[in-house]
Amino acid sequence: MFRTSQLHKTVMTQKDACPWVGKMQPFEIINGVYYVGTYQACCYLIDTGDGLIMIDPGYYNTAYLVLDSIYKLGFKPEQIKYIICSHWHGDHAEAVNCFKDLSGAKTVIGRFDEEKAKRYFDADITIADGDTLSLGNITIKFIETPGHTKGTLSFFFDVVDGGKTYCVGQFGGAGRNTLVKEKYDFEGAVEAYYDSIAKLKEKKVDVFIGNHCWNNNTYEKSQIKLTSKENPFIDGEVWGQFLDYCKENLDQIVKEGR
Repeated sequence: MFRTSQLHKTVMTQKDACPWVGKMQPFEIINGVYYVGTYQACCYLIDTGDGLIMIDPGYYNTAYLVLDSIYKLGFKPEQIKYIICSHWHGDHAEAVNCFKDLSGAKTVIGRFDEEKAKRYFDADITIADGDTLSLGNITIKFIETPGHTKGTLSFFFDVVDGGKTYCVGQFGGAGRNTLVKEKYDFEGAVEAYYDSIAKLKEKKVDVFIGNHCWNNNTYEKSQIKLTSKENPFIDGEVWGQFLDYCKENLDQIVKEGR
């Protein structure tokens, strides 16, 4: 689990010169929640019944792939009412203005990432710990989980599928790449990341959606979802397993003094 596959190596080697190598077929993860991103960076649409919520539009150079996926699913960018960014980094936020221009949507980011995000967009709404955003039949609850960036947002919402209610959740900035020496987004980032993991461990998540495909093997699971009736995304164990993996990886970084 959480492996580095040959696909990962190929895409990440060529992602800048040949962004199309990360093209993925869009699909429904669970009732009303859709994947429209690429292998390089996850992007989601939530159909609330009263418009769409978009999460992390991704890179500039893959915006055309995301747009194509939106149309393939039968949606239009004009239906997007909110664009949420998990954090300010370009792989999640570069294309925000592309989709804001097409949709007129309100843009959303964590309060402590607002200034750094200005290189890509000006946020209409800033989020603090415990804030919620509601549209149609969906209410998203946000938790501030600093570490990867100071303003990283993790979020959770309920979806009814097949008569059952499932909690969908994302760790909005799981990367430890900014937690090595001289790459901190802010002072105290390592300690904050540990605290964020502890906070997230208290959440029960049935459907874990990744910040990147390699967080939860999104691509591999998509192939199962697209070719069978099985839904590998419904898994109450993988959330805790991933958080343990993140902590163990950071423990190693700290131990090695990197």
